[in-house]
Amino acid sequence: MTDHTQTQTQTQTRTHNHTHTHRMKFWGRQRAFYEAQLRLTTAAKKGLGDPVLSELVVLRASQLNRCAFCIDMHVTNLREAGVAQQRIDLLAAWEEAGALYSERERAALALTEAVTLLTGGFVPDAVYDRAAAHFDERELAHLIAVIVAINNWNRVNVTVRQPPGVEL
Repeated sequence: MTDHTQTQTQTQTRTHNHTHTHRMKFWGRQRAFYEAQLRLTTAAKKGLGDPVLSELVVLRASQLNRCAFCIDMHVTNLREAGVAQQRIDLLAAWEEAGALYSERERAALALTEAVTLLTGGFVPDAVYDRAAAHFDERELAHLIAVIVAINNWNRVNVTVRQPPGVEL
């Protein structure tokens, strides 16, 4: 049995009546890329300052990208940070959740959705301007970097079907 076949048979998850097989141990096969991605993420988050805001942003992007591995990890991180369960549960509906999220968080979440989805192929000026009203230019650059970094993680993990709770 090849390494690839062994990886596929080791971990399987069921969703929507489909069996999803962990396709490969990408991060183990791409150690230099993994380490670079960790440094990229650390550098992006460091300049944003607020770790809860960073976790809300990465969780929201992961929800949009349907990355079960990252959703599991970032929900756990938010719980460990003492974030109220209601804020975690309602993140997917943040626009309808009223004052549960600050205006700054709401601006960051709107930008997260725009950058992650690139609806129409671009980030609308109104969304960018809203974020720019709540973050200085340095913070905004870090926010954009956090969003880009989590989308990198999500794209790889979804492609290889990285299961939640399985070490990278």
